[in-house]
Amino acid sequence: MLGTRSRQGVQLVTALMLLVWPFLIWFGLAHNSLHWLLPLMALLLLLRLCQARGKSDPMRFVVQGVALAGIALCIVSYLLKTYQLLLFYPVAVNLVMLGVFGGSLWTSMPIVERIARLREPDLPPSGVRYTHRVTQVWCMFFILNGAIALFTVLYGDMRLWTVWNGMIAYLLMGMLMAGEWLVRCRVIKREKQ
Repeated sequence: MLGTRSRQGVQLVTALMLLVWPFLIWFGLAHNSLHWLLPLMALLLLLRLCQARGKSDPMRFVVQGVALAGIALCIVSYLLKTYQLLLFYPVAVNLVMLGVFGGSLWTSMPIVERIARLREPDLPPSGVRYTHRVTQVWCMFFILNGAIALFTVLYGDMRLWTVWNGMIAYLLMGMLMAGEWLVRCRVIKREKQ
């Protein structure tokens, strides 16, 4: 059985691998080394999938879905020796995120509200409305980002694919998170007045 530090180390390695996925794929395709890199990536994704099991975190479905999509792409790419299929991973990630976030809009508690309730269990009605709207904004982001990720695959320029999926998409996601946090601070401040 893995100790707490070992588990945290594995979680860190798998999270970093997912963040640098576009660069790993670019490197593997550019240097014809995906034949040995794919099994390693599939193993790390399998570890990521195992880490998500048993957690009650609202984002566990995202982690599980993303890991399963990555494992499937790795296996199919390896078996068919068609490594360009791996370029669809960012598209699959956006589809999984859209499915989880969008699907949660049809439940009694959207995913952003679930995340917000981890910090503030007694969320006021205005907070509930706000989290519903934020979930919708994230859905729009996943639609747009997924469409652009698909365009980069179909366009066939590895540099464009790597820059968009390995840098620009993360920057936009970070900007959306930061912007949402600033708006949330204003909403909370206004509620307290």
